[in-house]
Amino acid sequence: MPFIQISLIEGRTAEEKAALIKEVSEAAMRTVNATPDNTRVVIYEVTADEWGVGGQTVTQMRAGN
Repeated sequence: MPFIQISLIEGRTAEEKAALIKEVSEAAMRTVNATPDNTRVVIYEVTADEWGVGGQTVTQMRAGN
């Protein structure tokens, strides 16, 4: 049973997240022969202040700091 966890910076629409869940689920089912009822996808959203790259938050990076 695939259990797929995706972390994203918040801001995507419900439609974008639904499309992501659909596409990731289909890829998992196709590649590991999982069934739809056994494929799970969870999206965790964090703020740009909680996501860091290279020692800076994404908020700082976007501000050009």
